[in-house]
Amino acid sequence: MGMLDKSCKDFLDVLASKEAVPGGGGAAAAGGAIGMALSNMVGNLTVGKKKYAEVEDEVKDLLDKGYKVMAELETLVDRDAEVFEPLSKAYGMPKETEEQQQAKADALEKYSKEACSVPMEIMRKSYEGIQIHNRMGQIGSMLAISDVGCGVVFLKSALISGMLNVVINLNTIKDQDFVSSTRNEMNRLLSDGSKLADETLQLVLDKLTK
Repeated sequence: MGMLDKSCKDFLDVLASKEAVPGGGGAAAAGGAIGMALSNMVGNLTVGKKKYAEVEDEVKDLLDKGYKVMAELETLVDRDAEVFEPLSKAYGMPKETEEQQQAKADALEKYSKEACSVPMEIMRKSYEGIQIHNRMGQIGSMLAISDVGCGVVFLKSALISGMLNVVINLNTIKDQDFVSSTRNEMNRLLSDGSKLADETLQLVLDKLTK
């Protein structure tokens, strides 16, 4: 059973416990999926309305993209837990001899890189979701435009949370080429995604306060 197959209460109870997973990465992916669902709701309320007939095809395209992003974020809730388990075991490896120390260092390097991969993907998908929200905010139904604002805030939070989970794993990685390339992409996604999320939120606020 996947983590999101549990009831919301069960998921939150485990998240609040001392269990290692889910943690911040899983919560980030779940929050991003919730945000994406809000944009899709706006899209579904737009399709079929005469007032929005001219943009219906584009809204349907946004919905298709949104459902894909939502599904990928849901999958990343479980993937985050899967990559954390071998990393947590690597931290517990013995280091009494030089051979053990080297084996532990090699394992930490390998599994820290793998642990970086999921929050990086959360950041990528969150940015995709923010882009979808931006356009949905421009052409979606005014009856639910506030939900575009709510959704993009969830996705910005997922973007930032993903970044934090990348950084904590980068701190243990010795491969500086990997660290540099990952950090560069991370910083770009954070900067561009946060800027577009803020612009989208302002767009929604402007529409609501006219």
